[in-house]
Amino acid sequence: MTKIDEQQMHAENFDNIYEKVKNDPYARSLGIELTRFGPGMAEAELEVQPHMVNAHGTVHGAVMYALADHVFSVACNAYGRTSVGLSTNVQFMAAAMPGDKITAAAAEVRRNFRTGFYRIEVCHGVNQIAVMDAVAYRKDQYFI
Repeated sequence: MTKIDEQQMHAENFDNIYEKVKNDPYARSLGIELTRFGPGMAEAELEVQPHMVNAHGTVHGAVMYALADHVFSVACNAYGRTSVGLSTNVQFMAAAMPGDKITAAAAEVRRNFRTGFYRIEVCHGVNQIAVMDAVAYRKDQYFI
């Protein structure tokens, strides 16, 4: 079996991979905007809308999770290899309010043939409001 250089795969197919990962229908429906993308990493932002809050008037945890999950998905699929979430663990530490811009950044911690491990930080400005550890299952096929 020939070993594929995934860094080279990312570089040579950047435009095709980027088009695939940036057009996630659910993320787009929430207004999530991908702002940075590279091998094993991604960043995105979202402005909290009035309908995205919980009964206390703060951003709903599901909205923060969706933002974190989106950058996780983009980061683990950055090499053009079909990857899906296997597990996540999120810690919510602080809240955001309607009108606030929140950002999420995913960074690859480690990957091997079958799994990838990622750390995602969600922030409001310089304040970290959530953190997620995630594991991706890397399928055999490439989507590019």
